[in-house]
Amino acid sequence: MSDITVVHLVRHGEVANPDGILYGRLAGYHLSDLGRRMADRVAEHLATRDVTHVVASPLERAQETATPIAKAHGLDLATDARLIEADNVFQGKTFGVGDGALKRPENWKHLVNPFKPSWGEPYVDQVVRMMGALDAAKDAARGHEAVLVSHQLPIWIVRSYVERRRLWHDPRRRQCTLASLTTFTYQGDKIVSVGYSEPARDLVPPHLLAGAKPVKGKDKAFGA
Repeated sequence: MSDITVVHLVRHGEVANPDGILYGRLAGYHLSDLGRRMADRVAEHLATRDVTHVVASPLERAQETATPIAKAHGLDLATDARLIEADNVFQGKTFGVGDGALKRPENWKHLVNPFKPSWGEPYVDQVVRMMGALDAAKDAARGHEAVLVSHQLPIWIVRSYVERRRLWHDPRRRQCTLASLTTFTYQGDKIVSVGYSEPARDLVPPHLLAGAKPVKGKDKAFGA
């Protein structure tokens, strides 16, 4: 058996969310038609890879993104709660660039510490659970490849940890576009490289690409 194992962390596709809600861990948010096309594109991209294990966050958008990937390899889809979206006190509300949320006094108490952060699940806690999910997938697919479908913030945080960057950051600078792959290569039990690719880039609305300039009314923090 090879001592090289590859684990792909996939961000789910676009979600149907016409009201611009920060949906976080709320149930009932499914992929849009475009999101399903993104999921199919990722499945096609990975179809020839040596994938032996597919896992998803319990949230619908992640499950729906992972389903065609598992089907393409004839695998059952597993669920790991450690891959879930980060908790956030603004869940269920609109909260984004240009909507005045930062000016509302009732929100100020949640914005006092961007380093933890004070408005949601601590970054350190996200690292712990995501590293646990990565290690479990590496063990399950040892010598082959695994696919884990998760959400933007936890994917970016665990990548930042592995690449030894600070965990607090500007959310607009995350390199973790919809339906993107953040790929960890292990030699034995050690991560030796991290890669990034966007097989559905041409399907992603331009204002949602990494580093895009915020667009008022289109850049709400929907959850990821």
